[in-house]
Amino acid sequence: MKIVYLSVSGQLGGAERALLDFMASLRAAQPRMTLELVAGADGALLAEARALGVAARALAFPRVLARLGDAGVRGGGKSRLLGTLGRASLSTPAAALYTRRLREALAASAPDLVHTNGFKMHALGLWAAPPGVPVLWHVHDYVSPRPLMARLMRAQARRCAAAVANSSSVADDLRAACGPGLRVYPIHNAVDLVRFSPAGSVLDLDSRAGLAAPAHPVVRVGLVATMARWKGHEVFLRALARLDGDVPVRGYIVGDALYQTAGSQHSVAELRRTAQRLGLGERVGFTGFVEDAAAAMRALDVVVHASTQPEPFGLVIAEAMACGRALVVSKGGGAAEIVTPGEDALVHEPGSAAELAARIGELARDPALRAALGARAAQSARRRFARDRLARELTPIYRMLTVKAA
Repeated sequence: MKIVYLSVSGQLGGAERALLDFMASLRAAQPRMTLELVAGADGALLAEARALGVAARALAFPRVLARLGDAGVRGGGKSRLLGTLGRASLSTPAAALYTRRLREALAASAPDLVHTNGFKMHALGLWAAPPGVPVLWHVHDYVSPRPLMARLMRAQARRCAAAVANSSSVADDLRAACGPGLRVYPIHNAVDLVRFSPAGSVLDLDSRAGLAAPAHPVVRVGLVATMARWKGHEVFLRALARLDGDVPVRGYIVGDALYQTAGSQHSVAELRRTAQRLGLGERVGFTGFVEDAAAAMRALDVVVHASTQPEPFGLVIAEAMACGRALVVSKGGGAAEIVTPGEDALVHEPGSAAELAARIGELARDPALRAALGARAAQSARRRFARDRLARELTPIYRMLTVKAA
């Protein structure tokens, strides 16, 4: 069986790391299966895929297609939405040219199945797949809140063979957005438990952030995330500003902007200005993009998840659990499926800087609680997020779709 994966991004955000885990699991369990990857831009994803033995190449999006997304549509009204839909159609020269190039690439690869990763590739994959070849959507985000993609996907759902979703929460939303005719299979993401483990290298976060080493011991608390606006960076900064100082805490924002979609992300400069307005000074550092996320997590005493919208899954949560870190999680969505409050994580209301500050303060003052939560989190991760599970759950879906297509 030959599978071609289509990824919007060549960088390593959560969706791309999840795709790598799927490919790694399949390479180990199904060595006779041929895997190829085509990404809309070059980046670390392709290098990591090649290291797994996956043939990978970039077929670069034109700029207008790379920047197209819902972030630039929200708040613009119906006329703006319809205009954006028009720009996304096959009649647009840039989209039509890219679709033709992608169609040629897929025809040359002759796959048995096309597995798409990312909203734009869900549509482009259907338009470009060879006749009779099933397309499987891999959905990592809620569709209903995205007016452009929800409309496109609902219109195209009848042509899609099936979808996998990274949580039951996302699966329910996808069925609601696309209608009952689309078969959706929830498969939780996995984690590389060798890379993400309590033992291993530890990153010098102060050096990466350009901060002097603290003169006295501090509790290190960090948000590890892409710069998407809904990831809660501002909530995290406001929570740090509310801490009363009885326990010295130093905060870290680990990450940088990864995607090209217009208006969807904070910049580090913008968040620095927010920290300055809040008077945080050297109580918070900004590391920029960190290639070794596990080493960054092991440098933290507490990992914070602060998403202001329901989290589709929360790969960073699972990775931090695997590293044995104490966690504070924004409850709701898929995140509620992967942690047990009070057992392997503490939780707070999404968007509440006051609640987040209270949970951080609780952990900062209680090293025994941090240790207990971290140990139980590592146990949960080993039990629930091993990568070999992915091939066991995904392979039957691949076989069912390809047999039906034949």
